[in-house]
Amino acid sequence: MEKYTVYEMESLYRDSFRVMGYRFGSGEKSMCVVGAMRGNEIQQMYACSLLINRLKGIEAKGLINEGESITVIPCANPFSMNISKRFWPTDSSDINRMFPGYSLGETTQRIADGLFKELMGFRYGVQFASYHIPGKFAPHVRMMRTGFEPVEEAKLFNLPYIVLVDPMPIDSGTLNYNWQVWETKAFSLYTENTARTDRRSALKVVDSITRFLDKVGVIRYAGKAGYVPDVIDEGHLVSVQSNSAGIFEPAVEVKMTVSEGELLGRIRDPYEGSVREEIRAGCDGVVFFRHADPLIYADTVVFRLIPFGEFRVPSPEPPAE
Repeated sequence: MEKYTVYEMESLYRDSFRVMGYRFGSGEKSMCVVGAMRGNEIQQMYACSLLINRLKGIEAKGLINEGESITVIPCANPFSMNISKRFWPTDSSDINRMFPGYSLGETTQRIADGLFKELMGFRYGVQFASYHIPGKFAPHVRMMRTGFEPVEEAKLFNLPYIVLVDPMPIDSGTLNYNWQVWETKAFSLYTENTARTDRRSALKVVDSITRFLDKVGVIRYAGKAGYVPDVIDEGHLVSVQSNSAGIFEPAVEVKMTVSEGELLGRIRDPYEGSVREEIRAGCDGVVFFRHADPLIYADTVVFRLIPFGEFRVPSPEPPAE
């Protein structure tokens, strides 16, 4: 393993801003995995740390194939991470909206430029990403429809779902989009949490990375079999919104099967404890997303469901090790 500085920027008042990378193997730039790009993506950084630990063992056993290399960048925004602020501390700009970057631009544009110079040229690029709506997701691979999305190769991660998304103009500044433009096959992997660590779901994406690397010939590693994934169009997901504000009490979790009309959660008056609203399923399906914060506003997406008929029900979860 080689630990090195991917990008460094001097600071006037504190230690320099440094993005650290970990390289395994040598030769072709086979895969780059990027973790936290925002200051609250603790789970994404944690998943990278578990992946680095896994790859250390694989490399020590000589199981990385000759001429292949893997780079892991656990955190691309340590300043925001240090103060638990999601975006850049001084101007609240988002590094993951600044790619491919600009070396003479604003701070986050310069960081994106320095990062992307290192991230270009990989055969595969993976980002452990988080969504703009805070909540819990069923583990999945998310892909933008750019005309370059490698859906068949996304199946090699063997996560339960592959979600295809039509990009919006704002997405043109994301790492995933620019990786694809510069001919890297890009995938965004979503674990269940963001601001809290969850070892079980973090290990699922670590297992998915090592399965993928084995199947494309980068490493030799016999891991868990995983799932037969279902490909879903994000536009077909059914959103369930709140009508009231208050304290949110979920009654179901992600990956659970629900029936139309079934109780999904309640919103209670924060002072009196009375039920302001019962939230019920609008269709038969599987819970793909649920709101995670204890407080909720009116007109908020509380759940997103995958309706039956959109996909084949995934195979049962493999037994835990």
